[in-house]
Amino acid sequence: QVTLDESGGGSVQAGDSLKLACLGSGRLFHTYAVGWFRQAPGKEREFVAGVTKTGDVTKYDDSVKGRFTITRDNAQATVYLQMDSLKPEDTATYYCAADVIPVTSWYPGFALDYWGHGTLVTVSS
Repeated sequence: QVTLDESGGGSVQAGDSLKLACLGSGRLFHTYAVGWFRQAPGKEREFVAGVTKTGDVTKYDDSVKGRFTITRDNAQATVYLQMDSLKPEDTATYYCAADVIPVTSWYPGFALDYWGHGTLVTVSS
């Protein structure tokens, strides 16, 4: 089992950057694939980015490719989401989630086992 705690959200202007962090607890954090998801008001939750348990493979939604970068540091039990060139449409609550299923096997609607409580990102124009 793992618990997840997100941090780093805030209010920024369009074009700015933010770096989110997802701190995991539990000795087996390094055995989980981790992803970032977001949910905007009135919209469904959507996948943003994911990283394999070793950090060697990443996956992104097309809407953030080239702007967001997911990385992980297993020694610190932390997964990061570097968000550059932020747009107003990136405004959402961002959640990290973990599962033993490899990120390359995730599909739309796949329900990951463990979730954090979320951190709010607001981008104004």
